[in-house]
Amino acid sequence: MHIVDIIFLAVALGIDCLVVSFSQGLIFTKNRTKNSLALATTMGLAQGIMPCFGYFFTGIISSYIEAYSKWLVFVIFFILGAKFIYEAFERKEDTKICCIDFKCLICMGIATSIDALVSGVSLNLTKTPLLLSVLLIGLMSFFMSMSGFWFGNFFKKLPSKYLEILGGMILIFLGVKSIFL
Repeated sequence: MHIVDIIFLAVALGIDCLVVSFSQGLIFTKNRTKNSLALATTMGLAQGIMPCFGYFFTGIISSYIEAYSKWLVFVIFFILGAKFIYEAFERKEDTKICCIDFKCLICMGIATSIDALVSGVSLNLTKTPLLLSVLLIGLMSFFMSMSGFWFGNFFKKLPSKYLEILGGMILIFLGVKSIFL
């Protein structure tokens, strides 16, 4: 992957963080600065660490799957992208979860970074530098999470559906691109 592709991947993965943080920003009225920093730091760390697990796991089995790597990258990104788009149209309960303690932060960090874990596989298969990738993914997730929290505070009714669709389309684009390059 080229640097532009890594940035697109970081943006697509950061959209989950933005949406979750946006929803938290809609709720919190006290300690907003502290809560936004705690949430963004957790999201950035989780999104930056999880691709490492996928990357190294793939390294163990890469000799078995290297011949199919372009198609595996395509399938992974296509499925992730389709999942983002599908979830954008799913009917979601409008329950407001107001939780910013350590346990909730860890749960939100893990839940939003499952896609990043899977993207670590594609980073390995495309021989993309890991350090640069995880730094960009982590930083992008941090800033998108921080932005999402504060946008949620200011724009109480902005639908997150369109952001999820955009993230899905970016992932599908990266998957299709991996076949031809």
